[in-house]
Amino acid sequence: MAPAPARVAVIFAVVVAALAIVAATGVDGAGARIPAAAAITAGLASLFVILRAHLRKRAVLKALQSHARFIAHDAVPGFVTDGDGFICVRNPAAIARYGDGEGDTLGAALRGMLADPAPVILRLVATARAQGAAGEEIVTRIGAIRLVVHRIDTDVFGWRIEDLRPRQGQGVKAMGVPVISIGRSGAVLSMNDAARALIGDKVRRLDRLFGDTSIGDGQIREMQTAEGPVPVVAHRHPVPGGRTDIVLIPLSAEDMPARGDKTFMGAIPLPMLKLDRKGIIREINSHAAKLLGSDVKPGDFLANALHGLGRPINDWLRETAEGRANHKSEFLRLARDGQDVFVQVTLTPVDEGGETVFLALLNDATELKTLEAQFVQGQKMQAIGQLAGGIAHDFNNLLTAISGHCDLLLLRHDQGDPDYGDLVQIHENANRAAALVSQLLAFSRKQTLRPQELDLRETLSDLTHLLNRLVGEKVTLTLSHDPVLRPIRADKRQLEQVLMNLVVNARDSMPDGGEIRIETEVISLDAPMERDRVTVPVGDYVLVRVSDQGVGIPPEVRNKIFEPFYTTKRTGEGTGLGLSTVYGIVKQTGGFIFVDSVPGQGSEFTLYFPASELCGEPAPEVPPEQPQAEIRAPAEGVILLVEDEAPVRAFAARALRLRGFTVIEAQSAEEALRVLEDVDLQVDVFVTDVVMPGMDGPSWVREALKSRPRARVVFMSGYSEGAFGESEEDIPNSVFLPKPFSLNQLTETVRRQLA
Repeated sequence: MAPAPARVAVIFAVVVAALAIVAATGVDGAGARIPAAAAITAGLASLFVILRAHLRKRAVLKALQSHARFIAHDAVPGFVTDGDGFICVRNPAAIARYGDGEGDTLGAALRGMLADPAPVILRLVATARAQGAAGEEIVTRIGAIRLVVHRIDTDVFGWRIEDLRPRQGQGVKAMGVPVISIGRSGAVLSMNDAARALIGDKVRRLDRLFGDTSIGDGQIREMQTAEGPVPVVAHRHPVPGGRTDIVLIPLSAEDMPARGDKTFMGAIPLPMLKLDRKGIIREINSHAAKLLGSDVKPGDFLANALHGLGRPINDWLRETAEGRANHKSEFLRLARDGQDVFVQVTLTPVDEGGETVFLALLNDATELKTLEAQFVQGQKMQAIGQLAGGIAHDFNNLLTAISGHCDLLLLRHDQGDPDYGDLVQIHENANRAAALVSQLLAFSRKQTLRPQELDLRETLSDLTHLLNRLVGEKVTLTLSHDPVLRPIRADKRQLEQVLMNLVVNARDSMPDGGEIRIETEVISLDAPMERDRVTVPVGDYVLVRVSDQGVGIPPEVRNKIFEPFYTTKRTGEGTGLGLSTVYGIVKQTGGFIFVDSVPGQGSEFTLYFPASELCGEPAPEVPPEQPQAEIRAPAEGVILLVEDEAPVRAFAARALRLRGFTVIEAQSAEEALRVLEDVDLQVDVFVTDVVMPGMDGPSWVREALKSRPRARVVFMSGYSEGAFGESEEDIPNSVFLPKPFSLNQLTETVRRQLA
């Protein structure tokens, strides 16, 4: 039965539709007959919209009710909220711990523990929206908690708030399950928070709950609560002083018929073990056996089933028994079927007949640890990318000064000079260093690309001669093209580097020889393709497959091959930059790369490049830079050169003056603006670095153009054109010159701006 508001909405929709149909036979205010089809369509459309909203609401309510039943007996405080943090459902543990305020938000409930919970909640919700779940350990003013959120529906989220504070001297009450302490006569001496939440009221005698005081150990009994009778498993636990703790495990109606094991451990609907002080498993319930595997049984050592503690398990058990363990929960690893399964183990020491044993509550934390590993990997890659970008920027400044001053020396030497050959060697090695810096920037996806329309048949045809020399005599290289191959837009030099890296890796995987196949194909995706946590959008793609018959890639290595500096080759045989460079180039080009491999049978790398929509002429290739700087006719114009690196500024100033320009130098943006305060000074071109201490290049240029709108701009940077944002795009008459640049490239760029 739909809720009353929903039924009213449905009835209203039906009435609206009926009125619209009736109106179809009537007339409007002007006496004209209303078209029947339009009225009927409007009525049916209203009915459809409201019915769809009603069905959506019912689906959300069903998800809420299902999750509410799921968390009802959870000893850990649990909430269900909407996307804005308003609490829809809270379990008894949450009510006992945080209260039952109507209309509360999760932030209000946590304000007693966190000074400003809103940023934490928003951060976790954003991650859960994107990845399905998120978790975080937080140190609060009263101790540490673990906040975990799962996405239940589009805008519905489930929360668990686990208390990580060690609690000593509380015995089984520290487990968070309902516990009642009784005396010899059956009088109730105390109840923990979970028991009060379950019963709903404080009681004085045990027979008030069960009708008598003869509660057997491990019995399933019906207990009277404020909400009515509830089936529970009762476990008696004697404690010193003549008292008895009764642990109550509520059972749902679904659990009752299938419950064959009537013991305490078997009745618990959670994975649980009982351990002795040596770490030997004494008892294991069916849920724990399913999680750990059927080969784990009583009598086995816990250390043989779970790994990754980093210290002897006996030490952990002893510290937990003595109350000295900082964390009673540990994340351990279960190696099973070649995959890592992570298990969160929470220990609680209890006294059993004068002997201390441990109840271990298990929780499958594989998804949480996987998300954590992905987050750490993302942070690591981001840090490496930032480091590579900073190193490349500094190296590009040094290489600009080296190659620039080498160009200045070449102007004073002809080919017959004894020093000419040495200068050419310096120039060529500076260019090789620039290529290495470009490789560093490739895997951080910050290198400057010069994309153009490419026909892969022509590109591979030009590259075949070099590839055949790379693979050697034992390996056969085979090319196969789609007859209707479409062009792609990419940097030809970078694409050739991608193909050479993949072919060299394929060759190295076949020490005894074999065949390397390079195939191209055009495909159209009518629906998004999801693979390896990546979604390939709808569209036309050109595929390039590079396959070999080599040794293959083991599954545990496959997820790491694109990491920078990771290599399986011996020392001195690889840098670990090859596949990370390939990955960076492909992603920056707008493509995707996937790998399939079977150990012992070979590997196949598949590259997806968006098919070009442009049909224009290919972009002209940049001619190779000649070491000898040509002497050209003098030019005229006033140049304001702004560069914080003194060697680069010295070379650029001399190069421009040799071409006949008048050059005014400034070492910072602030100094450049002071120079421009002279209203009588005429400046034709601003040549400025982008990243500088203080004000950056685009900022000071934008300020200067307010009084000199006709000045033209040349931006220089060791970063890529897009690495510092899109600031230069809204600056008129501006071009970008990447470092390192030669004397001719600098002067010709300035000359073109003046022209």
